Amino acid sequence: MAEAGSGSAFSLEVRRRFAARRERVYRAWTEAEALKRWYAPVDAEVALAEVELRVGGRWRVHMLGADGQEHRVSGEYREITPPRRLVFTWHWEHQPEDHVMVVTVEFNEAGSETELVLRHEGFRNEEERNGHEQGWHGLFAKLAEQVEQTG
Repeated sequence: MAEAGSGSAFSLEVRRRFAARRERVYRAWTEAEALKRWYAPVDAEVALAEVELRVGGRWRVHMLGADGQEHRVSGEYREITPPRRLVFTWHWEHQPEDHVMVVTVEFNEAGSETELVLRHEGFRNEEERNGHEQGWHGLFAKLAEQVEQTG
């Protein structure tokens, strides 16, 4: 079960354990084809996923909601430490250029499982933070379906 807490007024921390090795969970975050299978809320799908996995490289995901509305998010990789840590910027393309957030994802070994710790920082207000918290929980449910499959 995911747990959430906040390190500051407008940041978010979500923790979740996955019954999968951290290399597998890390790959799900760093390969475009893998992102296409899970990187959208429960009621949405990924229409486009692009990954340029290098510091300074760009990533982009277009999510298509059940209502037909497209949500586009993109960013730049700031730190890549396989298979332990990713740091990247997060920018909704419909928001002003100066509204860039930062996401840090840590992949910690826990025996044959992975404890994932996600920190998302830079929200403008509590409502924005809470919406993202709900979104991450939905994404993590889909991620679990992908990485915890056997075979």
